[in-house]
Amino acid sequence: MGERDGPRPSSDVALDVRDLRMRYGTKDVLKGVSFAARRGEVVALLGPNGAGKTTTIEILEGFRMRSAGEVLVLGQDPAHGDEAWRARLGVVLQSWRDHSRWRVRELLGYLARFYVPYSTPEVSRPWDVEELIRVVGLAEQANAKVQTLSGGQRRRLDVAIGIVGRPELVFLDEPTAGFDPHARREFHDLVHRLADFENTTVLLTTHDLDEAEKLADRILVLDGGTVVANGSAEQLARELTTQAEVRWTSGGQRNIHAVAEGDPTGLVRRLLAGDPDVTDLEVKRASLEDTYMALVHRAEAYRPESDGAEPGPAEQDQDQQDQADPNRAEQSEGVQS
Repeated sequence: MGERDGPRPSSDVALDVRDLRMRYGTKDVLKGVSFAARRGEVVALLGPNGAGKTTTIEILEGFRMRSAGEVLVLGQDPAHGDEAWRARLGVVLQSWRDHSRWRVRELLGYLARFYVPYSTPEVSRPWDVEELIRVVGLAEQANAKVQTLSGGQRRRLDVAIGIVGRPELVFLDEPTAGFDPHARREFHDLVHRLADFENTTVLLTTHDLDEAEKLADRILVLDGGTVVANGSAEQLARELTTQAEVRWTSGGQRNIHAVAEGDPTGLVRRLLAGDPDVTDLEVKRASLEDTYMALVHRAEAYRPESDGAEPGPAEQDQDQQDQADPNRAEQSEGVQS
């Protein structure tokens, strides 16, 4: 590869991706993906099926070789990452190999031992098992066999397995699938703890746009193998649409006014200055879902007809991926693989 464009990333950069490309036969799945992520940042990768999300994640994890481009993950090329580098990563897949006969505490204790040789003065590995069990909300199930856990509890165990090595970077694939609202809120607290107190970078994929808006410092939208948007939910909404709705009540009547262009602050000031009876004033901007749909529609409108969004081999559903590559789940379960 040639020299990297621009200065090399500082130690504060956990992910540095430049012009990432992937081709299967004559099909280009990734067409020049570029982005970066800082230490302690939570980044959500969104996009429709076939957009290239899974391919991108697998390349960053070191499970798939790229066709072209330059990638640094925690300062190393994932194509040549060694065991010490892998010990710094955490991977939470949509499903894990079944450990039905293991008890929760025993399984986490067994996996934790593989990370002991990779402890450093800066990062003590592994996570204390008893503390980890409390953090993921499995204290009451610590001695239960995996086969007796509910779907939500098994998902919590998936997360615990992914972070038992106290990773510096965590990949989360649909992390709260199967969670009830209470469990989802607790998981969100865990993600914030990882980012804020452990300085862990989190890259997550999710179809839950509300979850992405609550968790992510920054959102990447991938469509047709390219990044079509990069910014916070608020930034993306402002860049894509300036329309807002101002709602208020006056004289017992509910009013709604759409502000097609510009900042609605002027309208609000005029309302308050001209009508002392205004109550229940509300300004509503485009939601992340509105923004996301508009971005995807815009990207598809400009895409050549011959470049339709056919899912590539790496963009099949998780079951198909596991059948095609049964070792992936095993590789993800710790540095012992």
